Amino acid sequence: MSSAPDDQYEVYPYPERDPADEHRRLITGSPSHPWEIDHFLFAGRRDWRQPLRALVAGGGTGDGLIQLAAQMAAAGRPAEITYLDLSRAARAVAEARAAERGLHNITFVTGSLLDAPDHGQFDYIDCCGVLHHLPEPQRGFDALAAALAPGGGIGLMVYAPFGRSGVYPLQQAFGALLADLPAPDKLAAARRILARLPAGHPFSRNPHLVDHEQSDAGFYDLLLHSRDRPFTVDQLAESLGAAGLDLVDFTQPALYDLARLLPDGVDPPEALDRIGRMAVAEKLRGTIKTHVAYAVRAGRAGAARARASDPGLVPQIKGASGAQLARVVAAKGRLRITSGGENVDEPVARQAAPLIAAIDGHRTLAQIARKVGLDDFAFRTRWMPVERVLCDWGLMLYAQPG
Repeated sequence: MSSAPDDQYEVYPYPERDPADEHRRLITGSPSHPWEIDHFLFAGRRDWRQPLRALVAGGGTGDGLIQLAAQMAAAGRPAEITYLDLSRAARAVAEARAAERGLHNITFVTGSLLDAPDHGQFDYIDCCGVLHHLPEPQRGFDALAAALAPGGGIGLMVYAPFGRSGVYPLQQAFGALLADLPAPDKLAAARRILARLPAGHPFSRNPHLVDHEQSDAGFYDLLLHSRDRPFTVDQLAESLGAAGLDLVDFTQPALYDLARLLPDGVDPPEALDRIGRMAVAEKLRGTIKTHVAYAVRAGRAGAARARASDPGLVPQIKGASGAQLARVVAAKGRLRITSGGENVDEPVARQAAPLIAAIDGHRTLAQIARKVGLDDFAFRTRWMPVERVLCDWGLMLYAQPG
């Protein structure tokens, strides 16, 4: 059997999913949550009454696809979504998941991401976990840019090198040892070899890697993939720029915030630009496995992401409620953030608790200010530190309710 990636995904569709599970839970994440799309690409002001024409490029077994289609349908928002993937086995799983949920807003296409422009132009493009597997990744970036409608944007995920410490030596070793074996035999042999890996190997010492423990498809994709090229922050920015795209931001900007990693009295050189600072932060943090980001056509990045300078924005809390977070802040004066298996304590002034409690997914910033009895200046003074913590860690997004 060939070791080409398209053959791999016929044998082990990724990620491994059971369509019957759609009855008990919706898998959500980043990119492609509608709140994120609004926050990062439409300045928190998208008119969701207008149909969203979306492309899921390299949709695999459908996590991003089902999340977007299900959430749009549940909110009564019109959407036309095209799924595109080379793997027929992965497509079959995605189609079965959509059928379990009764989703009818999806067109399924078997084909290459490189052919994305042939399907028209899209307001939103999801490309999660694909670009780093292409023979020529830049052609993928270029194809996505060509399929992007003016004013639209892209949500993407690519692998990052430092948090995947130990993966690439093993991929190379397994490739040299097992290349001629059929996929099931290759998997069995690799598992046996991994069990004998020295305790000091970088992979053995990396606690952030778990895919190989979760399923055969996860093991194969992590350690037996025949084509896997990770991107550093600056390499990602370079590829986006070459395609005529700009990075808006990562979904958790705090991970890339150099100031959060430097002690008092140590400042980055003034010549270090935004991308340069994030690239240094990536090296200092050392645990980032994937870059999850949003991008737009060059020249639009500054206008795309929502900012608190717009009092008409509506803050939304992910994974909790404003009242829940407010109780923690009032009691402790901080929030504990868990990201990538690490805990980070972020101070939040107790006097900010009433502001956070007023976040209900419908009130605008101006209405929150009135509810807590603050004038514009006083509100902004208390709100900006809240935004720095909640937005920078991906806990709060500015998005229209629905």
